[in-house]
Amino acid sequence: MLIGLGHAVLPLPQDFRTQCLLLNGLSQVGPVTVRRLRETFGNDLSAALSASANELRKVKGLTEPTIRSLQEKNFDWVKELSEVEKQGFKIIDETSAEWPQSLQQLWDPPLVLYVDGHALPNEKSVAIIGSRHCSPYGTYLAHHFAQELAKLGWWIVSGMARGIDFAAHEGALSVGGKTAAILGHGINLTYPPEALTLRKKIAESGCILAEFPLGRPADRQSFPQRNRLVAGLVKAVIIIETDVDGGSMITARFAGDLGKILLAVPGRIDSPTSRGCHQLIRDGATLVGSLDDILSEIGEQRGQLQISFEQMDPKDSHWLKHFKGGTIHDAESLSVVANCPLADAASALTLLEIQGKLQRRSDGRHER
Repeated sequence: MLIGLGHAVLPLPQDFRTQCLLLNGLSQVGPVTVRRLRETFGNDLSAALSASANELRKVKGLTEPTIRSLQEKNFDWVKELSEVEKQGFKIIDETSAEWPQSLQQLWDPPLVLYVDGHALPNEKSVAIIGSRHCSPYGTYLAHHFAQELAKLGWWIVSGMARGIDFAAHEGALSVGGKTAAILGHGINLTYPPEALTLRKKIAESGCILAEFPLGRPADRQSFPQRNRLVAGLVKAVIIIETDVDGGSMITARFAGDLGKILLAVPGRIDSPTSRGCHQLIRDGATLVGSLDDILSEIGEQRGQLQISFEQMDPKDSHWLKHFKGGTIHDAESLSVVANCPLADAASALTLLEIQGKLQRRSDGRHER
């Protein structure tokens, strides 16, 4: 069978991977359509690609524009393969040895993944996601959690967006860890533009993944489609700062449907970017009050780290020197001895507790 592309005529590809690539590149054909085709034709994609219009009309839910797209097959798979090779990317499918098997849990797994990098996430992977418009506190937590989990050998998966995603990727990279960025557009595009340097660093030790054809821009459908991959790839999803209608809430729903561990960090009650996390906690997500909460949920343990004052960040030492000899402080007393605003003391207590350098007592005060 031949494929019409204007004046060019291409043969129907014979191997499974290239058939997946062709089907994935057709307009009007998304994950739901692919699932319906496979329910009818099984894994014989050549049968789906060579089916007549009347045969396709028997497939539940296929619209006339979709049937027309499947008949016309206006996607130059030969050029796509050439460009992928030229730009140094790779294409894998479910038969590839590197294929993440966790994606097969999805109701509508991708046909192919475009890969930029040298390794793919394994079963020891967590997602850290959240708002593009995050606070310094949220940025710190994303970076810190990613650092500590990466030290323990966990892959950090996120979406390479501004805000929490950036911080999560950078936290993993800062300790030589592995991180994966899942894109909502073609893999040859970089968005936002300022992510180019970060992208290169991610690909050096981890990977960039996308299921969209080269050059496909992001749109309102592509990001939710991307979010299901984020949920499918990981054991747990950690959400730090999101509004109730943020994209992270879509990922959370996918994670819940897949039975993944869902964790959310609480925030200020007057902050819009806390509303989504608070809603998730009300709905049953695990509240994250410390790194240990995350480790407990994912079944990980960390050794007791002995840190001297000389090894600590100078800012940490400034606060921790007031806890020598078993001294106990709340925010008010710490602000007095440190001669600082109450808000600064309260923030320091929270961050040092999250770092595991202070412990909160039952009366709400802190000690080493």
